[in-house]
Amino acid sequence: MKLKCTATYLLPLLLGQLVVSGCNRSGPQAAGPQMPPPPLVTVATARAQDVPVYLDEIGKTWAFESVTVTPQVGGRITERRFEDGADLAKGQLLFVIDPRPFQAQLDSANAGLSQAKAALELAKLEFSRAQALERAQVISKQDYDSRKNALDVDLAQVESAEAALKTAKLNLEYCFIHSPIQGRAGARLVDIGNVVQANTTALLLIQRLDPIYADFTITERDLPPVQKELSRGGLSALVRLPSDPENRAQSAKVTFLDNTVQNGTGTVFLRATMPNPGHHFWPGQFVNVRLVLTTQKSAVLIPNQATQISQKGPFVYVVKPDGTADLRSVSLGQRQGDDVVIAQGVAAGETVIVTGQLTVAPGGKVQVESAAPSGSSAAPAGAASAAPK
Repeated sequence: MKLKCTATYLLPLLLGQLVVSGCNRSGPQAAGPQMPPPPLVTVATARAQDVPVYLDEIGKTWAFESVTVTPQVGGRITERRFEDGADLAKGQLLFVIDPRPFQAQLDSANAGLSQAKAALELAKLEFSRAQALERAQVISKQDYDSRKNALDVDLAQVESAEAALKTAKLNLEYCFIHSPIQGRAGARLVDIGNVVQANTTALLLIQRLDPIYADFTITERDLPPVQKELSRGGLSALVRLPSDPENRAQSAKVTFLDNTVQNGTGTVFLRATMPNPGHHFWPGQFVNVRLVLTTQKSAVLIPNQATQISQKGPFVYVVKPDGTADLRSVSLGQRQGDDVVIAQGVAAGETVIVTGQLTVAPGGKVQVESAAPSGSSAAPAGAASAAPK
């Protein structure tokens, strides 16, 4: 009887504690869920700026002048007066071919000229006597003509000897081989002691590196605007190595447009000429060529990082004055460094989200971390953007 009374007393107490505990657990739920803070984003202001309209092509550099030095007389190489890879001045002595045989030919030509001149003097004296005798009718007409013919022959012999002397002098000069252009020497192709043949044996390749050519091609579809700009007085290009940043591109002038479209490829060959005083460009290198056609006035620029891609195409988030994000489909133009031209969808002065798009919802509030100028790169707050459905 005592145990039954105790159980009857404790049961209401236990039920009361369970009711109180359940009420305490349901308290936070009754208060409602807490809203997350707006996503943190980085923004930039779209700006209007004049930008070039261009064609990007791949080209190759070539020396402005390239000469393969060959001897004009044959003989044995006795001297070399340059080092491989040296910068050469125009007229600098490069090789010497053994001059002794050609000096002997020159001496022989001098002697032959002296002999011919002596014979001419004798012929002049004999013809002078023949003229006096012919007037006195002492000699026949045939003898007179023979003396005159001998004078003419000796005169021709003198002219021939003078020509032989010039040839001998020229051949002796050819023994001393000079650089025909200013440029950089390649590796020598012969050493001292080799016997070379006239107009056959290659001795050295010299290339002029300043200025330098950049050769490239365009498609026949792009030919009309290129022809139009050339007819207006000139066309410029920006040339850089693939490893160079865009701001190190070298300005060049288009100096040649081929007169035919290549069969099979449908391309047209062009050549740009640019200064290269520091030899930054080297013949045979591949280069990026930006052919500048015209200038687009007041183009709208935003950081390229602000643009995102969805199944419907490119888009950006524009921050409205009330702090909400507006999803805008845009039409992209050409890249301009770290920026991109917006042909349609964003106006100059509007604010676009550069980083943090991953957590942005169209129409939702955003919290701006800092305003970065267009063209600057900010640390991405989101690796990718959620594409609109």
